[in-house]
Amino acid sequence: MTHIVAISPHLDDAAFSVGGLLAAHARAGGRVTIVTCFTGNVAQPTGFALACQFDKGLGPEVDYMALRRAEDVAACAVIGTQAVHLPLLEAPHRGYASAPELFAARRDDDAMLAPLTAALAEQVAALAPDLLLGPLAIGDHVDHWLVRDALTSISDAVLLWEDWPYLTRARSRPSDAPAIEHVLSPQDRAARIGMCAAYRSQLSFQFGSVAAMEAANDLVVTERLYAAPATPSYRPEVHDQRRAEHEDQQR
Repeated sequence: MTHIVAISPHLDDAAFSVGGLLAAHARAGGRVTIVTCFTGNVAQPTGFALACQFDKGLGPEVDYMALRRAEDVAACAVIGTQAVHLPLLEAPHRGYASAPELFAARRDDDAMLAPLTAALAEQVAALAPDLLLGPLAIGDHVDHWLVRDALTSISDAVLLWEDWPYLTRARSRPSDAPAIEHVLSPQDRAARIGMCAAYRSQLSFQFGSVAAMEAANDLVVTERLYAAPATPSYRPEVHDQRRAEHEDQQR
């Protein structure tokens, strides 16, 4: 039984990006595990972290990460796959204080790469995947880049997915030929939409409505994955330039 392990930065990234491929593999009898990295709790979030929660229409009394972990379990149940949650803190809980900072250079005081790499190395060794997947980091979210850099330092056989819905706002696609180009069947699309719908707290913020999410998914024909480069591609000067572009787009 072939085992796919998808390493997701946040509680929705794998489903949003390769839900159809994962569903097809599970439907064919294969094993699928989704390991999500940044799912740790902060007892009383403040500042930008709390603002991110308010953006989703959730008050300070809501245990946001517990809610999101439950959504992830429901999403994985759609295709009958296993969810693994690592208790690492996402960027707003590590000192990133604004949306533009999430898409900029990694903070000098962000020491997450080492513990993340160690945690993922342990997971990969224990799960022994036949196929290891992770984010390409389209959109340049700092957490996505951390996962990409950690994975490419662990394995030279990881395949990187096009991050969706960031892909819909990207100026260009990767120029390299994809290693895997999974064409969505009607069953794949239905499963992908079902997984996306399970992340109820994110739908209004990301898409506007459930109907808009479904319409956006209807435009997805294929899910593409690319062979990882031999060395990490994170470069602070490139991220500073892309942050400026991101800010320009928001004006």
